[in-house]
Amino acid sequence: MKKKTIWALATALLALLATGCAAQTNGQTTIVTSFYPMYVLTLNVTDGIDGVTVQNMAEQNVGCLHDYQLQTRDMVTLEGADALVINGGGMEQFMDKVLTLRADLPVIDASEGIAMFPSDEAHDHDAHAHDEHDEHDELYNAHVWLDPSRAIKQVQNIADGLAEADPAHAAAYQENAAGYIERLTALDDELKTQLAPFAGADIITFHEAFPYFAEEFDLHIVKVVNREPDSQPSAKELADTIRLIESTDVKAVFAEPQYSTDAAQIIAQESGATVYLLDPAVTGENDKDAYLRAMEQNMEVLKEALGGA
Repeated sequence: MKKKTIWALATALLALLATGCAAQTNGQTTIVTSFYPMYVLTLNVTDGIDGVTVQNMAEQNVGCLHDYQLQTRDMVTLEGADALVINGGGMEQFMDKVLTLRADLPVIDASEGIAMFPSDEAHDHDAHAHDEHDEHDELYNAHVWLDPSRAIKQVQNIADGLAEADPAHAAAYQENAAGYIERLTALDDELKTQLAPFAGADIITFHEAFPYFAEEFDLHIVKVVNREPDSQPSAKELADTIRLIESTDVKAVFAEPQYSTDAAQIIAQESGATVYLLDPAVTGENDKDAYLRAMEQNMEVLKEALGGA
């Protein structure tokens, strides 16, 4: 049976089931998050609140949600959700299908009100990708959580959205958010202090994940080698990158632990640069402190790579 037919049948069945049940069951609130960064932020906003559970939809091996397709298990998870937390900015390109399944589902856009950079990946995606931050169909770089100051805004958006969707726990959501924001603010201050000696340093990255991080901590991304993490750069792009390194002060090439480093290793061998791993925090332990640890580790990696260890 074709995938479209399976999707249509499953959607119709779950929509029928959804009409026969209340949004909340036995006083329990189920919050679903689109993928790992939103899961960790939401764990902090809901921490310790009785009757509130958080489920992450996309499996951890997905990484960023580039071209992610909803699975049958995702539809089952969404059928039981009382609210859905998404990153927004066009990251979740499957939202039309979600709203077809659950038109009544409160959707909390964690990036609401956050200014975003246009993405250089637009040529690799559907030109009609939906984005709620702009009336046009321009594709945005939505990796805003990698800047702690923007992550703070996301946490507040999540708390406000959950307070509206679940008024019974509104005060607890806001109290948790305030506590976590204090920790994120301290993290941001610490990274700024520790990375200040490297202000203006040129770096090369794989995957278009780090421009917000770079802006916050005054680093200069001179090249993004591979904008799509699950593809490989061309021979020409490898050669161009090697020549760029040889003609600049770039000391390091930053790959990501979720993806192959083969291309980065080739560049390093030919140019004399060193490969380091920067974590975009899209996979990790199911722990509310996972984001803080990932960012602290990124700080230590940059200090070592840029000569400050």
